[in-house]
Amino acid sequence: MNKCLNSIQRYLLPSICVTCGQVAEDALDLCRACQADMPYLGVACRQCALPLAQSGVCGYCLRTPPPFEQAFSLFRYAHPVDHLIQRLKFNRRLVNARLLAALMGEALQQQQQRLPDLIVPVPLYKRRQQTRGYNQAVELARPVSRQLGVPMALRSCRRVRETAVQSDLPAIQRRANIKGAFDVDGSLRGAHVAIVDDVMTTGNTVTELARVMRDRGVKVVDVWICARVP
Repeated sequence: MNKCLNSIQRYLLPSICVTCGQVAEDALDLCRACQADMPYLGVACRQCALPLAQSGVCGYCLRTPPPFEQAFSLFRYAHPVDHLIQRLKFNRRLVNARLLAALMGEALQQQQQRLPDLIVPVPLYKRRQQTRGYNQAVELARPVSRQLGVPMALRSCRRVRETAVQSDLPAIQRRANIKGAFDVDGSLRGAHVAIVDDVMTTGNTVTELARVMRDRGVKVVDVWICARVP
């Protein structure tokens, strides 16, 4: 019955590709041609998802291992993914989160690795979330949570101080900017957790959150991001 209703809905209200505006063949808001042209990450560092020429661990992670076990990113932060994420964050295009999360969830399922116990979206500071009206990391994490059957933990982690927007700062200042910005309660102790965020540039935000999680007794931390800046 559900399949029949979904077929009727797709016939009457077909999905429209968010990148080219053409009718999308599948339930996703993305036509097959545009899906094939998406900037998939490809070969990357197993720990920080930095693009590499061959599989392995990058030199930086070998010298300074991060506090998370591994990082997964589906895309490079390039056209049209950069545009989709910017419109999600700043123009309330929540449909973009549904699309990107569906693609992330499908790729994570194909990896056939052990899933975490909990998914934790990177929290926004209360004032910034009130201004924006939503947290883009939550909007990505919620569909992934449903698709993988892994519960979200929304109240176990919070941002305890307001910080400057990381993308507005030079790389050298980002670590100091995010230092001490998070607090994690004891409910995650002993758990395997996946942090979800939209974009990873220097990695300072997820590194700081993962560090606090490990200090609070989280057993394993993975990082799942939509797009990685090379």
